[in-house]
Amino acid sequence: MLTYTIRRLVLAVPTLLFIALAIFLLLELAPGDPMANQPLTIPPEVRERMREALGVGQPWYIQYYKWLVQFFVVEPQVLFDRWFGTEFAEGKQRILSWQTRSPVMDIVYQRIPPTLWVVGVAYVVAIIIALPIGIYSAYRQYSTFDNAGTFVSMIGFSIPPFFTGPLLIVIFAVQLEWLPSVYDTVHVVNSWDSFVIQLKQMALPVMVLALQITAQLNRFMRASTLDNLNQDYVRTARAKGLKERAVVLSHVVRNSMIPVVTVIALNVPGIFGGAIITEVIFKVNGIGQLLITWLFANDLPGVMTLTFIFATLIVLFNIIADVLYGVLDPRIRYD
Repeated sequence: MLTYTIRRLVLAVPTLLFIALAIFLLLELAPGDPMANQPLTIPPEVRERMREALGVGQPWYIQYYKWLVQFFVVEPQVLFDRWFGTEFAEGKQRILSWQTRSPVMDIVYQRIPPTLWVVGVAYVVAIIIALPIGIYSAYRQYSTFDNAGTFVSMIGFSIPPFFTGPLLIVIFAVQLEWLPSVYDTVHVVNSWDSFVIQLKQMALPVMVLALQITAQLNRFMRASTLDNLNQDYVRTARAKGLKERAVVLSHVVRNSMIPVVTVIALNVPGIFGGAIITEVIFKVNGIGQLLITWLFANDLPGVMTLTFIFATLIVLFNIIADVLYGVLDPRIRYD
């Protein structure tokens, strides 16, 4: 397993370099001067630094090389300097946002906590709710509980966040006045009262996202459990006299989790990517809203960096899902 993991990580390097090149070329093909939309108030020396950092006016391979050096060499050095007080990145050119004229990674670091508070908590809540409901619905197929779970899942699938978000705002924020409709990003949690306020402002966006994620995971878990309940090994385990609880939890659930792990692992990068629609509706200054802002502003360095980070997370969690297959199913070996 260790050899397989190392081999996959090594193969991921050229994959990510090719992805970075594809993203860069797509953005490079976009029409117009990349500096044309910048404010006239930018000082000439700052504008020149931005052009120099991005290699504007130079061949595409030079621009691509500069971005690679900044992302894989300079930015890790900046992080190392912050952790250990060194000066390896002193005076080196970082990736600058065209819109804010600030380092892109600094802005990303600032936006990650709100995204994790909202999207991360919603994902955890969805997993905790969806998996037990999916298992029990499959075990009690066509029961009242199963029908109710199917009905709620269909609602979660059918109604998009841009409808459920304003609907919940009207009900809980406008009519009942129980919860705030706008997320306060600068709120600091340093006491019990501030933690309660944080829970209240998280409630609406978490409900919107958790409903959608729960519906997806619940259907996958139910279908996978139903498929395994009809397998021969389940009948054999029951014939041996094993208790029904042991049959379901020790055998059925473990094998049923294999396809569900893929869905969970591949959706985890979405946590860091943020929920674009939900973050816009509830004014959460997270990664999703940042990506939309940079897209509208034609901020190519920011879009390039964020998109590559998402691609890296997808490749990484794909590897994690493959490794978990071997943990969940003893029949799967990568020797």
